[in-house]
Amino acid sequence: MAAIKIAGAPVNQTPLDWEGNLSRIISAIKVARSQQVEILCFPELAITGYGSEDLFLSIWFPKRALEQIKVLIPHCKDITVAVGLPVRFENQVYNTMAIIEDGKLSAFIPKQFMAIDGVHYEFRWFTPWKANRLIDFDFFGEKIPFGDQILTYKSIRYGFEICEDAWRGTSRPGYSLQKRGIDLIFCPSASHFAMGKTQERQELIEFSSKTFDCFYCYINLLGNEAGRMIFDGECVLAYRGEILSRNQLLAFQDFQVVDFELSPTKQTISPILPKEWEFVQASSLGLHDYLRKSKSRGFVLSLSGGADSSTIAVLVAEMVRRGIAELGLEEFCQRLSISPKDQNEKTLVSQLLITAYQGTENSSRETFESAKLLAESLGATFHHWTIDQEVQSYVQKMETVLGRQLTWEKDDITLQNIQARTRSPIIWMLANIHHALLLSTSNRSEGDVGYATMDGDTSGSISPIAGVDKFFILHWLQWAEKNLDRPGLALVNSLQPSAELRPQDRSQTDEKDLMPYDLILEIEKLAIRDRRSPLDIFLILNEEKEIEKQVLKGYIKKFFQLWARNQWKRERYAPAFHLDQFNVDPKTWCRFPILSGGFSEELAELEKI
Repeated sequence: MAAIKIAGAPVNQTPLDWEGNLSRIISAIKVARSQQVEILCFPELAITGYGSEDLFLSIWFPKRALEQIKVLIPHCKDITVAVGLPVRFENQVYNTMAIIEDGKLSAFIPKQFMAIDGVHYEFRWFTPWKANRLIDFDFFGEKIPFGDQILTYKSIRYGFEICEDAWRGTSRPGYSLQKRGIDLIFCPSASHFAMGKTQERQELIEFSSKTFDCFYCYINLLGNEAGRMIFDGECVLAYRGEILSRNQLLAFQDFQVVDFELSPTKQTISPILPKEWEFVQASSLGLHDYLRKSKSRGFVLSLSGGADSSTIAVLVAEMVRRGIAELGLEEFCQRLSISPKDQNEKTLVSQLLITAYQGTENSSRETFESAKLLAESLGATFHHWTIDQEVQSYVQKMETVLGRQLTWEKDDITLQNIQARTRSPIIWMLANIHHALLLSTSNRSEGDVGYATMDGDTSGSISPIAGVDKFFILHWLQWAEKNLDRPGLALVNSLQPSAELRPQDRSQTDEKDLMPYDLILEIEKLAIRDRRSPLDIFLILNEEKEIEKQVLKGYIKKFFQLWARNQWKRERYAPAFHLDQFNVDPKTWCRFPILSGGFSEELAELEKI
């Protein structure tokens, strides 16, 4: 087999940014050529972006994508380039790789299996291609082979498994490619980021290269493309069960060209990082891309001094730190339309993160100090005010209407919610003044049980941690204080999570209102991720947890009742990043009826045992 150089090109694309998407692809080709790369593979749907949603269903959108290929072809002289795009014909849309060899379009290879689980709904847009089917496709008057095929470069026979194709067990195209004498398989992907997923991919890639006795090259999209999903830009080469090379993941660059010598010798292998670091990297990149692609000028955050808002503040500061480290100060500022003159990490944080502590008579001195110290340590702009006057105005108006006083004994939820809602208009006002994105602070555990005030603490343009459970957040804050050198988290980490909406003599804490956060996580995994019934969950946890049976039943019952009655809230939460293996966002992972019987019969069965 001839020794050649190949490369993968993770690119950070945006739906409908035709000029920008094509420019990044052309720039990557130029870099690849300068590195003497002979075959360059881009991720799936790199022309349009994976997150184009129902645009794929239109007639004009795939046609425009084909026109981009026509523009791209002259830039592919002296190199073979594979690039992903949607192709429509016979009223069907196919997720396809176009192969351009030395300035000539030579083949289209479509995806055979559609991802239809978790965050993926590909059957809504694409039709799977049948194995062994090959036709002629009319590309602006030229007939191009379209279908399941192998290509040859020098003496190397290469083919493709497009993302989901590789995850289909014994049905996957790789087995057919092996029978046809394959030397190299490319796996162009749009595989969403999730903490811990890199290890799963490594096992798949190792298995694939060993089973098919070939080189296996995986190439993923990069960045927060369209708002929710983040792509890590992973690019890996393996041979006969061994990883030979892996790039740096979650990079801030517009594109990477990761070149490999097609030989069985090990090259640079970036390590797989622990979940805590992955969370930092993915969230900071996600915030950076969301900020620049929305053309906003910064972030505004209601900083309560508690765990959730403090986590988000640190992630924004890490966005600045990592962006400067990877791009350099000048390019980082240029991307965000900020003058780099007299700038450093802290001055940039002060411009990009505006925070406010909005106290009431129920707020503690400790949370105020926690918020203030954290903001100062990060360099964030910090404002503070009280909202008691506004809250009292609302309460008095309602008392006049009702002809009675509102009391904590009778009107507990009402009096809590009005405080959270009163904070919303003024923090939105601050965001509007700064042309900034308002950051919502809800986490996934709160989303499970509706422990949030709609149009209060749920207010925001984006909810960065809504895909992450509270138990992880509390652990991560302890980790971040030491590993990210964030001493401003010391006071945050000393406090017990509390909404601080009841009078202080009522000793309100989140876990007292709900249940222990570690138990919410265990019930959530079984109920939402694994889709178990209340009875199943009881039988499992009763064996694993040292909790009195009736108490455990009560917690499970409470979880399911709160889950069922609060779907309307989850439908209205601000867009959230997908950061874990599952989430409760009905737009991406978990759909549930807004109105339902609320598990009444299932919970009755639980009571019988």
